[in-house]
Order: sequence, then C-alpha cells, then structure tokens
Amino acid sequence: MLLVSLLVPFVAVAANPLPEEAYPDNAPRLTSPGPYSPLIRRVQEKLHAYGFDAGPVNGDFGAKTQAALAQFQLARDLPASGMLDDATRADLGVELSKDQEGPGGE
Repeated sequence: MLLVSLLVPFVAVAANPLPEEAYPDNAPRLTSPGPYSPLIRRVQEKLHAYGFDAGPVNGDFGAKTQAALAQFQLARDLPASGMLDDATRADLGVELSKDQEGPGGE
C-alpha cells in the first residue's frame, strides 16, 4: 500500500504534458515575418535541440515558443519570464547578428 501511494504522484506528473505541448503545432502565425525572424528561428532550433517543444521552426515568437522558452528558463534556474533576455539567449548559445545588436554594438 505504501508503494502504491508513493507512485501515484509520479504517474500523475507523467500523464500531464509539458505546458508547451498543450499548444497546437499548426496554429496560425501571430506576426508577419520581420527582422527578428531569423533570430527566433535559431532560438526555436536550439530549444528543440535541448528537448523543448517550441513548435514549428518558423521564426514566429508564438505562444508555443514562449512556453518552451519559459520551461527552458526554469530548467536553467533563470527568471522564467518566457521572454528572450540576454541571459537566456546566452544560455541557449544564440548569437545576435550585427544588424540585431543595439547602438554601439551592444
């Protein structure tokens, strides 16, 4: 009986998908392609490589990508905002291109 009561929480956790898996892969784009689409595409590729389902690699920062990013942040002990801040980008190993850097190359 004790063994069964100990296993129940693990079965319940295994049955619930990760938050990013709850969003469909075929959702329409939320934005039209813009100057940051290549950066978001690289972020999506890295999230997939780390085992987080960011949805289709399409350069759209949609709900599924945001949820996957938040899960990545939680896994890396980063503030889980779901936003692509500098610390998260660095942990993912995604570099900014020259045209995406701020004034003065920052």
